[in-house]
Amino acid sequence: MSARIEHVVTSGTFSLDGQDFAVDNNVWLVGDDDEVVVIDAAHDAGAILTAVGDRRLAAVVCTHGHNDHINVAAQVAGDAGAPVLLHPGDQVLWKMVYRERHPDGVLAGEQEIQVAGTKLRVLHTPGHSPGSVCLYAADLGTLFSGDTLFHGGPGATGRSYSDYPTIINSIRGTLLALPPETVVRTGHGENTTIGAEADSLGS
Repeated sequence: MSARIEHVVTSGTFSLDGQDFAVDNNVWLVGDDDEVVVIDAAHDAGAILTAVGDRRLAAVVCTHGHNDHINVAAQVAGDAGAPVLLHPGDQVLWKMVYRERHPDGVLAGEQEIQVAGTKLRVLHTPGHSPGSVCLYAADLGTLFSGDTLFHGGPGATGRSYSDYPTIINSIRGTLLALPPETVVRTGHGENTTIGAEADSLGS
């Protein structure tokens, strides 16, 4: 059985720089009937674990370290006996949520995560945060973009540890090189495609 993509929407609070924002997050699962990867364990561990069910959880992959993308990563991973993976560039953000616990493994550009016969290729795309990554599943024609790329353009860069020229370089230099029909499954809101965002960015 080939890998499939599943989707859970959770709601909670994004907190940074002394401000709080109500947000809805997209939690993505990639796998089959036997094993699965969770991308961005946000807000509601129960809902995520219900979606995992009795499958083996291979990893909880964090596209970046903002609290609204990692705030139940430790609980989901602990309950399911899985590792949490994060790019080391976002340790400063991780430590705002988890002072004592460390991620179990690191993510690096061009690393491959295997699940259900499908490869998720890690693309380091800094800008929204120093350690932001996207996950490209060529077999599924899909990019999981975290908060790097959305329907309508790049992720926010107005807060600490973010940088607009850097995120634009990440998108134009890395993401827009993917096939234009690639579906972009974002950290918040609706899907888009690489081609649509290339047009919106004037590339």
